[in-house]
Amino acid sequence: MGFEYALVHLKYTIPPAIALTALYRPLSTRLDVYKIGFLITVAVVSTIPWDSYLIRTGIWSYPSHVIIGPRLYDIPLEEVFFFIIQTYNTSLLYLILSKPTFQPVYLSVQRPKLHPLGPHNTLWSRYRLLGQLFFAGVTAWGWHLVKVNGVGTYTGLILVWAGPFLFLLWTLAYQFILGLPISNTLIPIALATFYLWTVDTLALKRGTWVINTGTKYSMHLWDGLDIEEALFFLVTNTLIVFGQLAFDNALSILYAFPKLFPNPAVHPSPLILMQALFTSTSIYDEARLTGLQEAVLRLKRKSRSFYLASSTFQGQIRSDLMLLYSFCRVADDLVDDASSAEEANEWIAKLHRFLHIAYDGKRPESAMSSYVLKNFPYDTQSALLQLPFHKLSREPLQDLLHGFEMDLAFNSAPPIRTETNLETYAQRVAGTVAQMCNELIFYIYHSTNTLEEKHRIIQAGNRMGIALQYVNIARDISVDANIGRVYLPLAWLDEAGLSYEDVLKDPQGPRIDDLRSRLLDKAFALYEEARGAIEELPVEARGPLRVAVESYMEIGRVLRQEGFVVKAGRATVPKSRRLRVAWSALNK
Repeated sequence: MGFEYALVHLKYTIPPAIALTALYRPLSTRLDVYKIGFLITVAVVSTIPWDSYLIRTGIWSYPSHVIIGPRLYDIPLEEVFFFIIQTYNTSLLYLILSKPTFQPVYLSVQRPKLHPLGPHNTLWSRYRLLGQLFFAGVTAWGWHLVKVNGVGTYTGLILVWAGPFLFLLWTLAYQFILGLPISNTLIPIALATFYLWTVDTLALKRGTWVINTGTKYSMHLWDGLDIEEALFFLVTNTLIVFGQLAFDNALSILYAFPKLFPNPAVHPSPLILMQALFTSTSIYDEARLTGLQEAVLRLKRKSRSFYLASSTFQGQIRSDLMLLYSFCRVADDLVDDASSAEEANEWIAKLHRFLHIAYDGKRPESAMSSYVLKNFPYDTQSALLQLPFHKLSREPLQDLLHGFEMDLAFNSAPPIRTETNLETYAQRVAGTVAQMCNELIFYIYHSTNTLEEKHRIIQAGNRMGIALQYVNIARDISVDANIGRVYLPLAWLDEAGLSYEDVLKDPQGPRIDDLRSRLLDKAFALYEEARGAIEELPVEARGPLRVAVESYMEIGRVLRQEGFVVKAGRATVPKSRRLRVAWSALNK
């Protein structure tokens, strides 16, 4: 009886698990727990028979003086724990590195040759075949080495055991494995493998476990690390990451294609996951993928704060929020970029007509598609057609358009004369968006709230949106003045001894600073009033919404400081500070 192997865990595997858990805990969701638990189960069940065989046939052994004693099918419990902790650590490393990536946009349609638009991504089938041939060949070579029963036996047993799993995972998720950034694929494998190579070198040198001679090559990756052990940890970490990728591939299919999988469960069963993976890529909704891809690009270009917050959401809600933002951004740009007030009004009228058709339950879906294709520019069509309007009430979308109409009123006379006008405007252009975010959250996630409670929480979101818009106005006084607009109420200007034209000519100075402070006071009062409602939302949405709100309110906090940094006429929050705010919000 000894504690040498147990000390390996105490020194080298448990501390990384604690550190990775602490790092990822604020981002962790029940879906993540489900994924990790599922993979650990598969890893333990699939490894125990193989490891037990290696021990019983003398491929490797554990001296009695280095283990505590209890065994499971001849495997020391410390070794069984190694299966668990390695899968856990590598999975967490993968989750941390892949979190910023919106993975559904890496799905790809494979059109058949006779498709009206022609074949698409024809190389994918070749990549799949090449990978299958490689892993089948590796397995066959491993079987040959086992049959020879010589110095390549250990290598052969590794390949025979892992090859079929890698073949299966490659077949199911090869597009994801090839298409995703290396931060999602190669880097987690490399980091986990190099660390375990180091741990294994120390353990082999101390005799914690022993690879018996006669079944291994006399080759080393470096001093103390047998080439077979290096292969083992490379293969096992590849299996873990490939398993995570296959899982996420299935989730991306479930959440990206509502026509194929309407209203998927937040925690889908293994059967549904397999059904998603076996769905032919030729029937993927290409228009839906285009909409998601364009939404991601708009988000990256137009809103750093929302992009940061979006990475903390997961699954279907992240897709729907991106599509909602894409619609709002496109609608706003159509109006703002119009060459004249008349053209802008025409776009608003067309958008009203679009909503009328979308919410008219008597019209077929083709009527909406036909209207959009005929009346909107090509690069805006996906944003309209992919709007998840069936999950949203019509009123906030209409109010958003009324907010655009208030913007256009600046061409004739300032529309924001009183504090009430200011609140109405902020509610229309921002309160509505926050309201729709809450509507999506309650649509997707199960909640025990009553209808009255949901209504109250949704309205609190509307008030929070007003607060965020006040911050936006306070930040952009100079920028707005340059385009001939002042969103501060005329009544406030009168009280400060300023005219509308004074602000347009010189949107700076002590009196402007006082008005900015007054607006920020109102913003923070609304923020304090509404932020408690975030904690009444389904648990999966609380952390991400805290990030979204706090990231924006931090702009207000910067504006309250003297000497804040201005870029392109706007106060900015340094990236490091935004990350600290996000981290703090998630940890509350």
